[in-house]
Amino acid sequence: MQIKGVLFDFSGTLFRIESVRSWLRAVLAEQGVTVGGADFERYTGELEAAGALPGGPLPRQVPARLSAAWATRDESAELHREAYTGLARQVALPDPGLYDALYERHRTPAAWQSYPDAAEVLGALRDSGVRIGVVSNIGWDLRPVFRAHGLDPLIDDYVLSYEHGVQKPDTRIFHTACTNLGLDPADVVMVGDDRNADGGAAALGCDVRFVHHLPVSERPDGLRTLGLVPGVA
Repeated sequence: MQIKGVLFDFSGTLFRIESVRSWLRAVLAEQGVTVGGADFERYTGELEAAGALPGGPLPRQVPARLSAAWATRDESAELHREAYTGLARQVALPDPGLYDALYERHRTPAAWQSYPDAAEVLGALRDSGVRIGVVSNIGWDLRPVFRAHGLDPLIDDYVLSYEHGVQKPDTRIFHTACTNLGLDPADVVMVGDDRNADGGAAALGCDVRFVHHLPVSERPDGLRTLGLVPGVA
């Protein structure tokens, strides 16, 4: 196929969230809360098990009281906050203000790192005249993350689930993205890390290619090897 457009997922595809350890350490420092080493390790382990960090490890178990919010968490900003702060509140942290502070931290550019080959691949696509969109299941505006990391000039359009009230794998979100780029889905590739959510684009006629959701240091060329741009592999 001649690729005229590429849609990228955000978390685990172009960017990776910091570790739970880094997330908690940063917020404790920002809030001026001091905890002992053993307590820090316990909080880190419990937050990770709870799945409280958006973009981080999934919850081992979602409490029944949060099941509805969790299932539709990316359809609105309110549901996203409810789901993730609710998961975090399963952990008895030493200051009640930490739950909201943790949520706010994950929305900051400092909490995210782009994959090593993201700028190269996006730049090569743009130089080739390929239209580029970001399609993300998310509950907040990720555009500042792209701006802070210098990738926003390479993106033509963003389709964020919470702004449309629909989340992947629903084909409507991919249809909106293709329409916004002015392209037929048959000419578009969807790139993501989730075979269920991102794989939904296949039902619309998009080609779908996957990367592994790995730490940045462990995936130096996952995007480069997808064959999106001739000569970039």
